[in-house]
Amino acid sequence: MNVIGNAEWCRFPQLGVPAVKARVDSGAKTSTIQANKIKPFIKDGQEWVKFEVTPIQDNRSIVISCEERITGRKVVKNTSGISEERLVIQTTMLVGEHTMKVDLTLANRDAMEFRMLLGRDAFVDRFLIDVSQECVQGDVSDEELKDLYKAFSQEKTGLRIGVLASNPKLYSNKRIMEAGAARGHEMVFLNVEHSYMKLDVHSPEIRYRGGNILNQFDAIIPRIKPAVTFYGCALLRQFKHLGVYCLNSADAITQSRDKLFASLLFSENDINIPITGFAKSPQDTKDLIRMVNGAPLIIKLLESTQGRGVVLAETDKAAESVINAFKSVKTNILVQEFIKEANGQDIRCFVVNGKVVAAMQRQAEKGEFRANIHQGGTASLIKITAEERKLALKAAKTLNLAVAGVDIIRSNKGPLLLEVNSSPGLEGIEKATGTDIANAMIQAIERKLKYAV
Repeated sequence: MNVIGNAEWCRFPQLGVPAVKARVDSGAKTSTIQANKIKPFIKDGQEWVKFEVTPIQDNRSIVISCEERITGRKVVKNTSGISEERLVIQTTMLVGEHTMKVDLTLANRDAMEFRMLLGRDAFVDRFLIDVSQECVQGDVSDEELKDLYKAFSQEKTGLRIGVLASNPKLYSNKRIMEAGAARGHEMVFLNVEHSYMKLDVHSPEIRYRGGNILNQFDAIIPRIKPAVTFYGCALLRQFKHLGVYCLNSADAITQSRDKLFASLLFSENDINIPITGFAKSPQDTKDLIRMVNGAPLIIKLLESTQGRGVVLAETDKAAESVINAFKSVKTNILVQEFIKEANGQDIRCFVVNGKVVAAMQRQAEKGEFRANIHQGGTASLIKITAEERKLALKAAKTLNLAVAGVDIIRSNKGPLLLEVNSSPGLEGIEKATGTDIANAMIQAIERKLKYAV
């Protein structure tokens, strides 16, 4: 019997897809291929489907439009644990010298390492798997792949956009770079800590690593982690001084990172938040607890992110101990009422340029009150109310953020604003909603700079 490795190149002449690398998975029954813009339609009295395939990982500039007859539907669980119905098509597939008919489900695999998964139905009677090898049936080099897709490549004549961040391998940063390239822009990753500036009336500059001058950018997308907020915002101010558009401004990011100041702004602008207290002296602890209606209550560091530095105190005694412990090390904290009826759930709205482009519900894992994905929470698609949408947009506008992750909690008093993130992650919400948020961010820059694609 023939052998295949843990990954193989597959070709689909019927669909017009020259080559796509698939992960071979004997644990999966059906094969799946990356598909976007899936639209069923009727043709000659039968169900067909139009869809787009982006066959190369980390490259959305190559898009192949396909259509095929629908042969069935299959309910599967995606990587977020959410059951979804997928359309099934049948098409011809080549693996090495072998030609076969294969059933494919259509699904968004943007977050996956491979654009295709080859399930056991496709190979169980034809091949044996050797998991220690890869591409046993023939490899495709980068040059060969480039040649195969030459006809689909788009000429790059766009903007020069920098992503100012710390980790180029982070999902969100990779997606933004990929989305910009797909729209024909020159994307440059700029490490915050490798950048430095020259302050001068006549020739201000920003330099990078060995002295390369970074003045020639059309736009900067800031993805600044909290630990480098001060320095990252200083760089953004210098970019602004040089006439470069920053998707989120330094001032907007700074005030969003200061939870106390942000809470004051929300209060001034009639934005409902959980009752919040702030004090310096431990002598005020008991009254501070009473002020937010007593335990259980939430205690959070002013600069906490991703649910870190957030504590649930279930009794007044426990709250006193935690507050006094924080204050003894001179750490600024907020004390906030606990919304019990939320039952460990909150809503993340992703706002881009005055529009909620996606929304997900996050559910804390059992025994945990924080719904953050980084704390083990799970995400699912949710339809938000008009009131929740209005709250999210008003919160982002109050902080002057063009891009914001707005966290809302449902209470007996109506929706309450928890906080606003100026560098919200894309992975959880793109997986849960299937929305191309990175693309929306690039389009926001294009509209601002009046750039026509």
